[in-house]
Amino acid sequence: MRIGTSMLSMALAGSMFVVTMGTTTAMCEEADAPTADFTLGLYSKYVWRGYELSKDSLVIQPSVTVGYKGFGFNLWGNLDTDQTTDLYSEDGNNWNETDMTVSYDGSYGLLGYTVGYIYYALEGIDDTQEIYGALSFDVMASPTLTVYRDIASAPGWYITLDVSHSFDLMDNLALNVGAKVSYLAVDDESTLADPNDPTSSYSDFHDGVLSMSLSYTVTDNLVITPELYYSFALGGDAQDVLEAASADGDDSSFVYGGISASFSF
Repeated sequence: MRIGTSMLSMALAGSMFVVTMGTTTAMCEEADAPTADFTLGLYSKYVWRGYELSKDSLVIQPSVTVGYKGFGFNLWGNLDTDQTTDLYSEDGNNWNETDMTVSYDGSYGLLGYTVGYIYYALEGIDDTQEIYGALSFDVMASPTLTVYRDIASAPGWYITLDVSHSFDLMDNLALNVGAKVSYLAVDDESTLADPNDPTSSYSDFHDGVLSMSLSYTVTDNLVITPELYYSFALGGDAQDVLEAASADGDDSSFVYGGISASFSF
């Protein structure tokens, strides 16, 4: 099922923010010298904020991050090797998204914080922009609360609560597990209407994600990470919204995975 321009803006904008925000945060801890990271990910599906944005195709997602004294810049993209016309104006091999993030990270005791701005360059629809802020706590499960605000083509709020933990299995091998829940509230029904009341804008608990990965440190500069994700709707209204806007048109839960290689220097 094809979705409207404003809703597709919300669905396309941002990728898996694990790459954009997580890599930026890790790379931008205060240091005496600039840092840089290049990550290349290959995944069986592109799912963002519960929306399935690819169908039966391999997606390739490169990411470059540079950081210095808490400031960071990230450039991320999505290449769909067999893009579907169910969501886009053309099919085939196509680069359909580029995200640019500027951020600042800091900490005070056990409290970490991040503020940032994201510009989303999207294929075939209006580009959009977000500002965001996050608070994290350096305790067991590393709880992190993040608030995003779309300030351009699809005004609304997206709020997430994440927990994660890493277990060292060997000197160079770690098991990483995580979970996320979210709440989505849009400003106007023309962007996304309540499935039970077309005259009201959508506002509800939205999507959840369970994740697991294995980080294998090949060298001090190279890490290989197989990854597995399960994305699902958090309620009946969210299920209706996600099914209507996803590539298959009849699913709101997805299992997908892939592998990434990260080189830091």
